[in-house]
Amino acid sequence: MNMFSGHVSDRLAAYIEEARDATRVERHLAECERCRADYGQVRAGIAALECLPLAEAPASIWSSIESALDASPKRPAFAPWKLGFAAVAAVIVVSFTYWIVNRPSARWEVDGLVGSPVVGVKHIGQVGRVAAGEWVETDSRSRARIKIGDIGSVELAPNTRARVVATQRQENRIALAHGEIHAEISAPPRLFFVDTPSGTAVDLGCEYSLFAEEDGSGLIRVTRGWVSFQSNGRESLVPAGASCRIRPHSGPGTPYFDDASDSLKRTLDDFDETSGADALTAILASARVRDTLTLWHLLPRVAAADRERVYGRIAALTPVPNGISKEKVLNLDSATLSHWKDELAWTW
Repeated sequence: MNMFSGHVSDRLAAYIEEARDATRVERHLAECERCRADYGQVRAGIAALECLPLAEAPASIWSSIESALDASPKRPAFAPWKLGFAAVAAVIVVSFTYWIVNRPSARWEVDGLVGSPVVGVKHIGQVGRVAAGEWVETDSRSRARIKIGDIGSVELAPNTRARVVATQRQENRIALAHGEIHAEISAPPRLFFVDTPSGTAVDLGCEYSLFAEEDGSGLIRVTRGWVSFQSNGRESLVPAGASCRIRPHSGPGTPYFDDASDSLKRTLDDFDETSGADALTAILASARVRDTLTLWHLLPRVAAADRERVYGRIAALTPVPNGISKEKVLNLDSATLSHWKDELAWTW
């Protein structure tokens, strides 16, 4: 017997795009053949629209149209450009139809590492497939690995729920609702993204683990390369050997190296939550040369009156390179801050 009597065809687009009524829809799909067929058609249509390339009309078409508009209405009704325009339109329609029918499948492979993970509403064995809009979920006894095209993979730990958002050449994206993933990506920067309730992890060519609670709290730990975590204009750059807490509403916290002192980590948590002056003083006092990663991130996050204190502590730990203007740093000039970060990174 169905979980609820009405069909869910009118909710499928919202379910694919925004996961509205996800639990109810998934239960209904598991039992209703008609809605499963509708789901497949809607999902295929959305995936096709996401992959649809932009095409610019030839300049000759617009010239013909302009000439026709300028022409006298008393001229003969037949105009050669109409035939050309119709022919081009027919070619576009035929080409698009052929592309839809024959295009390669944009489905990623999913390996069931342990137990029986779920893709959509179906349990998978050792190997399955997942398309844009579908969920992959593990329970307490299962693990899964998603192959991200040909650029890497993402392993889902137990009790993890993630949705494939985009499988395009220039945008490979998943949304982590809750749980933990481990990503290994070998590709140019900014091709792989992970959305969480508190922001987006942007791959810069790396390997990392990302944990997220449903309320948006979490942690990102990088073991190779760099990750940029972004939310509402705030960005944390996390290199290998460093971690960054994620908080609801405020997004990325201040990164720190995993071998930093317990005192620095503890007071950094206090500062990220309260921006207290006492916490800042403790951070500055316990910082090492390598902790300039943390101090550099603090420059735009402290009160303007405290910015010079942070600058002075960085300068005391490692010489300020030529070309770095103190005035520009205190004014948060983006080019100067980026240059200084690149120089400081040699000590990280």
